[in-house]
Amino acid sequence: MLLSRRKFLLTSAVGATAALAGPAAWGASSSPATGSANGTGVRRRLLIETRSIEVNGRAATMLGLRQPNGTRGLFLDPGERFLVELDNGPKEPTIVHWHGQSPPSDQDGVSQFGIPLLRPGERRSYDFAARPGTYWMHSHHGCELQQLLAAPLIVRTSDDVRADAQEVTIFLEDFLFRDPAEVMAALQKPERADQAAMASPVRGSTPQGMSGKAGMTGMNMPGMNMNMSGQMTGMKMDFNDVDFDAYLANDRTLDDPEVIRVERGGRVRLRIINGAASTNFHVDLGTLQGTVAAVDGDAVQPLTGSRFGLAMAQRIDILVDLPKDAGAWPVLAVREGERQQTGVILATAGTNVRKVSGTAVEQAGAVTFDQELRLSALKPLASRPADTEFMLMLTGSMHPYAWGINGKGWDNRDTVKVRAGQRVAITFHNTTMMSHPMHLHGHHFQVVAFNSKPFQGALRDTVIVPPMAKVTVAFDADNPGRWLMHCHNLYHQATGMMTEVAYV
Repeated sequence: MLLSRRKFLLTSAVGATAALAGPAAWGASSSPATGSANGTGVRRRLLIETRSIEVNGRAATMLGLRQPNGTRGLFLDPGERFLVELDNGPKEPTIVHWHGQSPPSDQDGVSQFGIPLLRPGERRSYDFAARPGTYWMHSHHGCELQQLLAAPLIVRTSDDVRADAQEVTIFLEDFLFRDPAEVMAALQKPERADQAAMASPVRGSTPQGMSGKAGMTGMNMPGMNMNMSGQMTGMKMDFNDVDFDAYLANDRTLDDPEVIRVERGGRVRLRIINGAASTNFHVDLGTLQGTVAAVDGDAVQPLTGSRFGLAMAQRIDILVDLPKDAGAWPVLAVREGERQQTGVILATAGTNVRKVSGTAVEQAGAVTFDQELRLSALKPLASRPADTEFMLMLTGSMHPYAWGINGKGWDNRDTVKVRAGQRVAITFHNTTMMSHPMHLHGHHFQVVAFNSKPFQGALRDTVIVPPMAKVTVAFDADNPGRWLMHCHNLYHQATGMMTEVAYV
């Protein structure tokens, strides 16, 4: 008699993946804990640590977040509260943000509003209602996100438990052997701008004089056209800020990928998290077809395909029905504008897994807005007009390297002031030649317009705003406090593309 997929997950996937990946096996959908039978009273520990990983045969010392049993990240059961003791082991202060969750503002994990950093050796308690879905957690201090101080945060529902599907979490990151602070300093060198002024445009770069002009709408500029998905034609956009040394999926490259054992004809729920500091990806299922079930933790109307865009900080849940024959199926993430790729391999027991190149056959294009236009929330916001509206201009350039909102940085920011109970609409008007993944802490919003044309989109906490485009989101002001709102490109955020939403 065949095992159910749920039993197969427990007996085969966990055992096989653990044998391949060590104690922090990614195929597991939950982690051991003590507490009440329904999980609501479980108190868990998370350890911030310094750890060693191997990338393409070379050792690197990074930061990390793990449970005492070795599991990287946190996997909560249905109905379980977020009851966490966070221990800071390294010799530097830090703080951790629970991305996509809606805690009280004093538990959000940021230090900008007077909450102190965790001192070395300090333990801090968190207690709030966990929002179900696929989320993640990461440092909100300095360049620690680039040092891999990040991990999955999965909150399962009772429907997830009942579903006859194997859950596979894939955590994507970009990786540097170099010190991120040195990379940031190199981006900001004045001579870099001087050199750029003398150079002719290259693939993926901005034609001189076209970026960094605050307030430039760009919608009717000569030589430039915008299609409905936000892809510019006739001009080149800036894809990437940094050339990384590697791209990781569950801490590994395709030189030594994680192989996750799956059942013939089984159903798999892929929970894919873009935890990269400065990279958008195209998720490529190859010969498999998948159905999007959720984005950023919120359910959407089914959307079927084999290739999906995933901006920095976004998550996507994809249901895949595997063939009934034995086989191996790579699930890849290709870097926007480039050919570098990473990923994991789904494989049935006994299947020989062939090596997959870390370089895609073709260069990937931009992560556009086309997918966003086809997504719609399963449970949208209640229909009502906005009580207050804001227009935020996303400004900046690669040369000189500086980014802002309304031409301002954090220290002289324009605060978005709202009142509890309001329906708030915010339009992000991107005046730059790069896309920006805009994230609002403590809330989920619905994407409701693109270039001033309304549509009923998905619920999200992070939305991509293409170059020279306008994206409008709406949310209900139901979580009082002060909340960060920023571009989730670490290097853009660090140089000024960050403001706050404050309840008054």
